[in-house]
Amino acid sequence: MAKGKKKVPGLNTSSTADISFMLLIFFLITTSMDTDMGLSRRLPQPPEDEEVKQELKIKERNVMEVRLNAQGYLWIKDGSGSGFGDIRELRQRAKVFIKNETNNPLLPELHPKNIDIIGNVAVTDKHVISVQTDRGTPYDIYFMVQNELVAAYNELRDEASKRYFHHTYAVLNEDQKAAIRQYYPQKISEAEPKNYGGK
Repeated sequence: MAKGKKKVPGLNTSSTADISFMLLIFFLITTSMDTDMGLSRRLPQPPEDEEVKQELKIKERNVMEVRLNAQGYLWIKDGSGSGFGDIRELRQRAKVFIKNETNNPLLPELHPKNIDIIGNVAVTDKHVISVQTDRGTPYDIYFMVQNELVAAYNELRDEASKRYFHHTYAVLNEDQKAAIRQYYPQKISEAEPKNYGGK
């Protein structure tokens, strides 16, 4: 007597979609995503129509140029000269440039300013630190340069806070912090990346 072929019973797949969806939700909730590192910057307010018409003229002595090429080499131009420099010296050079303690004619111009709470002081608030990168500049080098420039401002603000309010900048009240920011406004300008000798 011939044996008949046995039929393989079909699988019940009615709950497969539900299980897949639950697994997807589980992995989305439990997996930690890498977060991008970035720089905290507050963008300026859009200029008024009349401000757009006015041409912005900045004296050369008020500009410190910081350039980074594709190999991560740093070039600095300020009152003490121009040429390739080390990131380790950038913070100190920026502090000397911003402060212009000796009223050096090659550094930002000092002018009198009346700041609430502090009074009449001489400031260099027309200065600008211009950062120019190459399209191939390594991000970690760019980040280090930005960190050193921000650290220079932080150290100068701490010095001024201790001189006028006998405390570090971090513990001052909002009015005192605003006065110190007027004394040392953070002016880091970033130009569009270029190609410095590369493709």
